[in-house]
Amino acid sequence: MAKRYDQYCPMAHALDLIGDRWALLVVRELMHGPKRYTDLVASLHGIGTNILAARLKDLEGHGIVTRRTLPPPAASKVYELTDYGRELRPAMRELALWGARSLGPPTDKDALFEGWLANAMDTVIARLAPSGRFEFRTGNEVASLVDGEVVAGPIEDPDVRVEGDAEGIYSLFVDRCFDLVTVEGDLALLERLLQVAPERVEVPAAR
Repeated sequence: MAKRYDQYCPMAHALDLIGDRWALLVVRELMHGPKRYTDLVASLHGIGTNILAARLKDLEGHGIVTRRTLPPPAASKVYELTDYGRELRPAMRELALWGARSLGPPTDKDALFEGWLANAMDTVIARLAPSGRFEFRTGNEVASLVDGEVVAGPIEDPDVRVEGDAEGIYSLFVDRCFDLVTVEGDLALLERLLQVAPERVEVPAAR
């Protein structure tokens, strides 16, 4: 089966580069900085090591990812995005915004990877967020927004603090529902943030 579309089309060409399964999720992980191979295995639950090795090789070959060795004492080999790879960020944000509208709330069966909350904030909300200090807490995950920049963990003197489970955070941002979260601070500022979040669309059930 051919792996390439062989069409003179920028979209087809983009999919030739990053359209294979897991490729964009590898890029997603590296958007947060360099990672070792073992870090990627740990954060990409369900990926086979042979598949990860193949995707990294392809992404390197396309000039999207590069390898380097950290200086001593670490001296570990890490993968990181090239400038060309980092230019995928706006496209990935738009794709995430689009996907969030029909994703549905998380359930007990959904595996939420470590750092999922900060990743969601960075991918979907950060670039559109109003100025202000927001802190979000759900279980062991804490992620904050400070003037449109994501901070992993808590911050001092947030303007708004929101706490709830994963379903509650989803319902707040997608359904504009406050029933499953606790809010402290500037409610009007939080409502301004919600105005830039994606709204849910109903997808017909498969027949």
